[in-house]
Amino acid sequence: MGHQVKRASIIAATGLIALTSLPATAQDSAAAAAEAEAPVRHAVGLDLFASTDADNTDVYRAGLNLDLRYRDQQDYLGVRVEKAWYRPLGQKTVGKERVFLRYADTGGHWAWNAQVGTDGDRVIGSASIHDDAAFRKEFFVERDVVETPRGVNEGIYYTFAGAALDLPVDDRNSFTVVAGAQEFTGKNVRLHARANYVHVVKPEWGLSAQLRTRYFHSTEPGEYDYYSPRWYAQILPVLQMRRYSGGWRYMVAGGVGAQRDSISDWRASYYAAAEVTSPEVGRNWFLKASVQYNNIPQNSGAYDYGQATVGLTRVF
Repeated sequence: MGHQVKRASIIAATGLIALTSLPATAQDSAAAAAEAEAPVRHAVGLDLFASTDADNTDVYRAGLNLDLRYRDQQDYLGVRVEKAWYRPLGQKTVGKERVFLRYADTGGHWAWNAQVGTDGDRVIGSASIHDDAAFRKEFFVERDVVETPRGVNEGIYYTFAGAALDLPVDDRNSFTVVAGAQEFTGKNVRLHARANYVHVVKPEWGLSAQLRTRYFHSTEPGEYDYYSPRWYAQILPVLQMRRYSGGWRYMVAGGVGAQRDSISDWRASYYAAAEVTSPEVGRNWFLKASVQYNNIPQNSGAYDYGQATVGLTRVF
């Protein structure tokens, strides 16, 4: 199994930097004015997540968010209740109820969010904080169960913490570096390093060419039943297009690269993703949906993995 490890460094791992024509001071003033004028409302959200892979491991999650304070997707306070179903390697389905406190806010040049709770056995959740400087910094932490037979049935968890730094070169070129440590139940600690380069090919199209690289090293390879070689490396060129229309945001991306680990030779690496997000301002409904495919490595080679998420929020 490998997809449970992949999710651990999603935050800040893509290395994308938004392009805008406004100077930073104008952006800050506009954001402050919008926040001051935005009324404090409430929100109810429902989201569904599903993933499957070539090993017949299926994961489903259904969540309900109840926000007592909601201004937008970066400013809310509420609770989340979630039902998760794990079916690792086609075995018996295990269900878990999960409850979280969720919170997001901004202050000065910083923005943060957190979702912390429990699955009845352990504290789980995630949190991140970042600034809006030219050299954008982000710090993050995540804790969750490992979605393998032993992980689900015996209670094997990981805690992943790290930091990301954006290094802009000019209006069309930038780098992002990410470093982190992922501690598993037992003795294994996985050290992560990522470096991404982004070149904007056509600003008016929202088209960018990216080179994504990553490497990790495990201190106790093969400790349990999750994918854990001594080391793993990936090089993945990606083309991405992000467009806006009537307040809606669309994104499509795809790439073909190479990957290898300490127990196998180089092999192909594939990636494809699409996302759609509705407007937030002046609407009572907010929609977000995404799909993703890649071939994640495992002990016997690379295999297909796909996931889909859809969420709907009602503000009142």
